Amino acid sequence: MEDEDLVAYCGLYCGDCYNYTGSIADLARDLRKELRKNKFKEAAEVMPFKEFDNYQECYECLGAMVKLRCKGCRDGFRSKFCKIAKCAQKREYQGCWECDEFQTCTKFDFLKPIHKEANIKNLRKIKRQGIDGFLEGKRHW
Repeated sequence: MEDEDLVAYCGLYCGDCYNYTGSIADLARDLRKELRKNKFKEAAEVMPFKEFDNYQECYECLGAMVKLRCKGCRDGFRSKFCKIAKCAQKREYQGCWECDEFQTCTKFDFLKPIHKEANIKNLRKIKRQGIDGFLEGKRHW
């Protein structure tokens, strides 16, 4: 069952996101654990592959990935620094679909490299069909 509290202000669905599901964070945590268990740091120092010269940086990058967790933007935490959430809250909107300017809003620009126009398509659908219709159908990611 889909949760309407996971419909982000911007039109994305948090339940579809790796930050919310923790899938990347869990894999990174498990890989770091396995690397430590097998003393891979020591092995990387003697292996004849130049790529392992950057092993420590890779391990630290995995550590950063472990922190990729989110409870969704409606929990309050992300809303503190998200311009989209702040704007919707200030206007007392349930989401950007209630705003007449969402199709041209520049606050979505940072989403485009990853999501392209997905959130705009979702916002249009929510505006037409409501949140229940959005949750029942296909969502763009």
